[in-house]
Amino acid sequence: MTSATQAYTYAAPSSLVDGRLGLATSGGRALSGPVAAPRFFSGVVTQAAPAAAALLGVADVALARYHQPQARPGWVRDPVVTCNGDRLRFESFSACGGVYARLDLLSGALDGEVFDRGTTNVDVNAPLREALARIGPRDPLHLGVGLDELVVTTADGAVVEKKVPLPERWLRGFAEVQVIASGMDQRGELTGMAAVRFLRGLPRKGTVWVAQAGRDLKVSDRQVPGSVRLAGPNRLGTLLPLLRFAKSLRVYGPADDASSAWELELPGMRYTLTLSPERWRGFSGEGAVLDDLATDEAEDDADVVGMLLNFEPEVEIGLLADRAGIPADRVRAALTRLGVAGRVGYDLSEAAHFHRELPYDKDNVILLNPRLAKARKLVDAGAVHLEGEQATVRTPGGARRVSLTDGSCTCEWWWDHRGSRGPCKHVLAARIVARAAVEASR
Repeated sequence: MTSATQAYTYAAPSSLVDGRLGLATSGGRALSGPVAAPRFFSGVVTQAAPAAAALLGVADVALARYHQPQARPGWVRDPVVTCNGDRLRFESFSACGGVYARLDLLSGALDGEVFDRGTTNVDVNAPLREALARIGPRDPLHLGVGLDELVVTTADGAVVEKKVPLPERWLRGFAEVQVIASGMDQRGELTGMAAVRFLRGLPRKGTVWVAQAGRDLKVSDRQVPGSVRLAGPNRLGTLLPLLRFAKSLRVYGPADDASSAWELELPGMRYTLTLSPERWRGFSGEGAVLDDLATDEAEDDADVVGMLLNFEPEVEIGLLADRAGIPADRVRAALTRLGVAGRVGYDLSEAAHFHRELPYDKDNVILLNPRLAKARKLVDAGAVHLEGEQATVRTPGGARRVSLTDGSCTCEWWWDHRGSRGPCKHVLAARIVARAAVEASR
């Protein structure tokens, strides 16, 4: 497994002094283009205690390894913040690649000035974490995302530099999360103390299924209709310190009983955790993006759609389709490719994509998806032979029979996963050739 190296450079460390939280930024993109240290927002957080606790939760996820935990934290990958104009979104991803966290500070929790829109990393250091943990319900909190000149000047030029390895597996996880989330629906909801009792009553280990039963959520040791899979309930641990502020809990899941998402509504904000299907399993191998990436139009469409994005809090597919002059299904495929490049996320509560720019190399889409790269090599080698709704893919290990109808294959990888982790390289190669044949016949 290869890694890219992310270099963080902050003009000064983030700090919380006398109720003023200054988050130092490192690189990123704003409306005007790349910025070394963008400044996005300055103002009051009207709900200081839940905001501080939830931001601490996002930072905790960035430190965590839920599978094979280390005695000491490994490399610290700083959270990402996006200013979409009317809200701030803080995101992080666990070191093990199986938990995604996001805090959405909405307009009801913010009262201040927006200087720009865009995305950057923010420094969350150990002293800042300790200070955030001490904020009480009556404490004031002024938030600055990006340090102004006065703050930088009074920090004695204390430049902070970090170099962090970002494995391909970890990078791919961001893309898989937003694609998987876009296929989820709400499966359950609890309000008030019922949500608190439910979360506190969950087992810490094993795998359970959760389903709505009247006004309650019922936990079962087996799958039932409408249930959501919860593997490793301890991975919801960062929700627990937020329960004293919770207004409701919403549970989301896909139709195939795999990943799940848990959204805690707080005063003026939302905190969301998305979990992989198994405690040991990261999002990077799910393969949810591969079919969309394999389409011939996806790259060109992504270039067009990407130019139309403007750090909107909600990306309207119909409006993008009209502006780009392409059908809505191709816009969705383009958004998938943009997601792989870290340029869009997905908001479950609003059932909509949002624009952001993750701070890593966006030019290696194929390299970050080795299964797709191998499929294209098979196509280039002329290894695919179509036979109606079937195909034969010749490989050094023997011929593989592919069904274009149901996406099955005779390879060992498909028999191990049965489509639960996306198509294998043989199915992808056959679909690429089949699409090209259809286009050629028109």
